[in-house]
Amino acid sequence: MERWQNKLAVVTGASGGIGAACARAMIGAGLRVVGLARREAKLKELRESLPRELQANFIPRRCDVSKEDQVQSSFDWIERELEGADVLLNNAGITRETELVTPSNTQKLKEVIDTNVMGVIWCTREAFNNMKRRGGEGHVLIINSIAGHQVLNFIDVLPSFNIYPATKFAITAITETYRQEFQLHSNKIRVTGICPGAVNTNIFPEEIHFYVKDMARLEPANIADAVMYALRTPPHVQVHEITIKPMGEMF
Repeated sequence: MERWQNKLAVVTGASGGIGAACARAMIGAGLRVVGLARREAKLKELRESLPRELQANFIPRRCDVSKEDQVQSSFDWIERELEGADVLLNNAGITRETELVTPSNTQKLKEVIDTNVMGVIWCTREAFNNMKRRGGEGHVLIINSIAGHQVLNFIDVLPSFNIYPATKFAITAITETYRQEFQLHSNKIRVTGICPGAVNTNIFPEEIHFYVKDMARLEPANIADAVMYALRTPPHVQVHEITIKPMGEMF
């Protein structure tokens, strides 16, 4: 991790779960982290929970990645005040309880698409172009899901995950497209997709907690371990995708 010492990482959805665990791991490894999330108070709580000597290495900033103008203003600020990101972890993701055939559910579906797909596209576009301008080594990581490779069949067991698998299938394709586009423009910027199975976070809506309470699940720290593994690999190594499942997973 020597080459990442004092470098800057941007982590989206950093206010809890996988994002918070990854931010902690990166700071512990010597990076500075800008944490982006809608819940600014939670970001500040995370900073205060760090050892006092490391608190200055976590910079909280409120940003809803489903809003393009907020993404642009946040990355403009990061470039202006901190020179720009060397690492981007696209972690922010949401689900909504509905079905594709449910009437009048457009807002719920758009929220998932705009956060899970467009948020990744907007953040990566801004971070990549800054990395390219500075000519340095960079790494973009994207938290995908096993749902990006398989539409999980929960009929009669769980409510439908509706548009969520489609957004993660899109991320699988987008990750490969980034690998190809990055190669066209720079041989110093890598991309890695991380595909976990079920993780013990609050991404599941409150309405379905009853169904998942006994499900085998990973912990956010397990995903952070995978992110750190990808970052530690030599610059010439392209870790394209990592799949992680808990032992005993039902699918």
